[in-house]
Amino acid sequence: MVEFEPRLFDDIDPSERPSLGAALVPIAGMIVFLSVGLIAFDLDPQFPLFWGIAFTGLFARYHLGLSWEDLYDGIASSLLMGMRVILIMFTVYALIASWIQAGTIPSLMYFGLELFTPMVFLPVAAILAAIISFAVGSSWTTAGTLGVALIGIGSGLGISEPMTAGAILSGAYTGDKQSPLSDTTNLAAAVTDTDLYEHINAMRAGTLAAFTIAVLLYAGLGLQAAGTIPADRVASIQAAIESTYVVSPLVFLPVVVTFGLALRGIPALPTLGTGVFAGVGTAMLVQGTGFGAAWSAAQSGTAPETGMELVNGLLESGGLTGGAWIVTIAIAALALGGLLERAGVLAVLSHHLGRLCHSVASLTGVTAVSAVSMNILAAEQYVSIVVPGMTLGNLYNEQGLKSQNLSRAIEASGTTTSALIPWSSGGLFMAGTLGVPTLEYAPYYFFGFLSPLVLLFMGVTGWQIVYADRADAEDTAAQSGGVGSVTAGED
Repeated sequence: MVEFEPRLFDDIDPSERPSLGAALVPIAGMIVFLSVGLIAFDLDPQFPLFWGIAFTGLFARYHLGLSWEDLYDGIASSLLMGMRVILIMFTVYALIASWIQAGTIPSLMYFGLELFTPMVFLPVAAILAAIISFAVGSSWTTAGTLGVALIGIGSGLGISEPMTAGAILSGAYTGDKQSPLSDTTNLAAAVTDTDLYEHINAMRAGTLAAFTIAVLLYAGLGLQAAGTIPADRVASIQAAIESTYVVSPLVFLPVVVTFGLALRGIPALPTLGTGVFAGVGTAMLVQGTGFGAAWSAAQSGTAPETGMELVNGLLESGGLTGGAWIVTIAIAALALGGLLERAGVLAVLSHHLGRLCHSVASLTGVTAVSAVSMNILAAEQYVSIVVPGMTLGNLYNEQGLKSQNLSRAIEASGTTTSALIPWSSGGLFMAGTLGVPTLEYAPYYFFGFLSPLVLLFMGVTGWQIVYADRADAEDTAAQSGGVGSVTAGED
């Protein structure tokens, strides 16, 4: 990973260092542009972010006195840092399409639908969504494919759609956060300069704790479930899948290959690239797809004709080229972060935020509030990762904490809460896809509340907090008097 060293407050000449008021100007502009663009004019995030880039660049050039070369270098260094993430994002979209063409994802759906009974529908739906999301690396893809089918099946069981939507989202975001294929997981690791697998390992205990509690709550709700699965719904979906794809254990070869490499510690990009080759190979060998057609699907996506409109919608994908929309958001967010860093804005904000952080607990709380605030004000989960990730890194270093503490915090409080905000990209997508208003499913999206609460528990108790070395842990504990600090320094 490219080394990215943010400018420190003390390293900036006082005559060139922006005041706190000046540092807040581009932040306020960014929030206004994103909020007005996304909410008032219903624009996609790309051009509101572009407005923020232009405003920040002009402010830094003419008010703070930076040269155009300085500004360009800030953007370039940030994009260079995130280049691996951008490549991974494109590869992930190709992988999803190749796995659909191979019959891997359709077969996961086929066999998963056989698991449901009325009493266990909600907890099983959450677990199945977690498995699928982990496999494809996308909570949005899971909600937009399997989630739609689960909404219909849940209705047939007499379970309310908001409950079903909450269970789907809890599972989808749980699997997403533990998947090396996830774009937000890779982005959080990149902006904090954390190894991807160290970031995933750091999230595992808290994610599983929050998800376990959520599943138990869904099991309690499921005890009140009534009704039966419509006799023809699951059978019709399975028949449509069987009419188009060969359903066989052989189609799970791409899953075995991809996650086998991941478990062996192979870096994410070659692992994902191998997964694309495995998906294309399986499509040719098992599904009988031609060489050109298999690679075309990976590039341009899938649009199967199964004879059932619901299944057709579930298995549509954009492929490599379809990933351009979300990649442009990541590029714009990284460019904006680079400008803020080079202008000294992040260093100044970090310095003043540091005055509120006298312990691991307060630092964890500030991180959580920062990430959630960006979801509320900026309405974009990528910004909730990039801005706190770049702003607060110095504070974690000062307290002797490893970077995975920060990467875990911005995901546990930023990515997972995006779907709780009605005007955020996550809330808008999930409500539109599942057909359930955000404020109706929010009370049942237990993981969205539990994830940041578990994070705060970690900060207060020191559980799973990882220090750079034992001496730093003891020094920090002695200075802050925080509970659990001394015992938390072991990997």
